[in-house]
Formats: sequence, structure tokens, C-alpha cells
Amino acid sequence: MANSPYSFAPDWSFWSRGVVKQFEPSTLIVTPAKLLRRGDRVMSAGSCFAANIVPYLEQSGFHYVRTETRHPLVRVPGENFGYDNFSASYGNIYTARQLLQLLYRALDLWQPREDVWEIDGEFVDPFRPGLRYRARSRAEFDLLTRQHLDCVRRAFTEATVLIFTPGLTEAWVSRADGAVFPACPGTVAGEFDASRHTFHNMSVSEVADDLNNFIREVRKFNDLLRIILTVSPVPLVATATGEHVLPASIYSKSVLRVAVDQVMHANKDVSYFPAYEIVAGPQAPREFFEADRRNVSKAAVETVMGALFANCEVLDSGRPRPSARPVPQSPDMLDQTRNQVLSQMIATLECEEAMIDVEPNGAAPASFLRESL
Repeated sequence: MANSPYSFAPDWSFWSRGVVKQFEPSTLIVTPAKLLRRGDRVMSAGSCFAANIVPYLEQSGFHYVRTETRHPLVRVPGENFGYDNFSASYGNIYTARQLLQLLYRALDLWQPREDVWEIDGEFVDPFRPGLRYRARSRAEFDLLTRQHLDCVRRAFTEATVLIFTPGLTEAWVSRADGAVFPACPGTVAGEFDASRHTFHNMSVSEVADDLNNFIREVRKFNDLLRIILTVSPVPLVATATGEHVLPASIYSKSVLRVAVDQVMHANKDVSYFPAYEIVAGPQAPREFFEADRRNVSKAAVETVMGALFANCEVLDSGRPRPSARPVPQSPDMLDQTRNQVLSQMIATLECEEAMIDVEPNGAAPASFLRESL
């Protein structure tokens, strides 16, 4: 052992010492540079879990880039599905391909063929199908979409750091041009048409290629952008593979983890932050997930953020705390019709993916009803 390469390895290199005996989440990040630094302008994107980090960043004094906000004098309810949670109102971005196509659209490099759905006199954005405030004409829709994409481009331009947290490899895509939808058409809005829409489960090479292409394009106009990649620990709400949802979830997370590792080693100023390992690893306590074994608990989020800030130039002293967020009101649903229940469900949920898990009779999931009553 004296001449072994393991002789001088730190404790975290060994399972017995680094995991069983004394596990410290902050030691999972082995990098000489701080992930976030004073003066950074931080942008983020990703699946539902990614929204958790934003209030912590803002509360700790980091500049979080927000380019698309409503005027403070406009007193209307916020958007559905957490579209307001991120730097611009793009909502949850579940796959690397969604991120890439958003950048292409913002830069006018690509226009999806299926770019609008007209439903009962309203014009719905297929890539933000849960928007509460929909256009009433094609001209209004085009104007609002252009405004949104300009805000997206400005966010990519202003940021010095992008934190991206993909969560899925499964996607529903357009047969016409491969455009990826955030949800299967027909779940949140629109109608599913097998002649126009198809299911695709991405491979490691596809995810890595999408991320590499994104990094190449975004750095053409923002060459100082540093990127922090993570993987969402939240399991799939459902799978379209025909397999059991558990191995399907493991496949997705494994593909994402391998892909982001390849991308990190292939590009400068790209780091990996192990949120997935902290929350879903075998060392994690059971209470890191809620009773449904899918939603991540507040304790888990705080542990993740503690590990992140231990590797950043934290601006404020003390433990970071999230900003207060409004809690949706829970009206009495006992006498509501099915459509009213679903409408309230859409307004309360923070991700389109959860709409997949609607009961066969069209009712909201039982777990949602229990929480709301």
C-alpha cells in the first residue's frame, strides 16, 4: 500500500471515510476556482428543481439576471407553471435540446414550423403552453413572442454565469423539424396528433452534442460566460417508454450525468455541481424526499445550497435563506366541476411535466386534491 497511488489520496477518495464515516457535501466539488464570484451576474435554467436555487441566490446577494418581468404597477396574478421563476419567462427547460432550440430561436437562427396553436380564438405558444395570458390574434402572438425571445437573448448576453439543470431525456418532438415541446401536446394545451408528434428518448451522445452546440453558439457573443451544469434529482413523473417508471428514471439520470461529465471535460469554464448526488445518493437521508418519494424536501434544498455556497464567494454572512414566495390559495374544490379542478391545478403546479399524471377519468391526481382540500 505504501507505493500505491491511493497512499496519499484524501479521505473523500474512499467510500469508508468519505461517505460512511464522515460525509460532507461540500467536498464533492473538487475545483480550485470558486463556482460563483463577487460581481457575477447569474442566469439559470432547467427543470422544476432548478427553480429552487433562485431565491437562495437572490437572498445571498448575488445578482440574478431578470430581463422579463411585469411592470410593478400591473397587479395581476403571476404566470402558470413557474414561468416567472427564471431569468426570462421561458419556464422549465427539461432537456438540453430545449435549451439549444431556445437559444437558436432567440438568435433568429431557427424557426419551428409548428410555432403556434390556435384554440378557441386564442393563440397558444407550443413552447410555453401553460401561459395564463394568451394572445387574441396572430399579430399579438408574434409581437409577444418576439419580445420574449429578445428578453431571452438579453439574459444570455448579460450573464457571466449560467446554471443549467436538465432533468429529462424523454421528449415529445415535432416530426416536421424535430422541435422539442416542454410537454406532450394535449396534456397542457393543444392536441396530440401521431402524424405530427412523436416520442424520443435521447442518448448520451445526443445530450452531449446538444450541450456542446449550445456552448459553442452562446460563446460566439458572450465568450466570458461560465457554465455550471447539474442534474435534477427529481425522478420522472411518468415514462412513455413502456417500461416501469423507476428504471426509466435511472436511465434518464444516468444519461444526463454521463453527458454533462463529457461536456465539462470538453469545454473550458464548464463545471459540474453534484446536486443529484447530494439528494439521491445512497448516503442521503430518507427525509430528503417528501412522502411521494419524488418531490425534494426543503431540508434537501438547503443542504444542496449549503454545499454550493461553501464553494462560492458568498457575499452576505450567515446561512443563506430563500426569499418568501407567495403560497397559492387552496379553494374548496368539493363542488367544483372537473374543468374547474384542472384549471386550478394548472395554476398551482410549477411544471408542465406534472400534468402527465392526470387520472384516467380526467380528474386531477389524488395527491393534488389531498393537498388542496
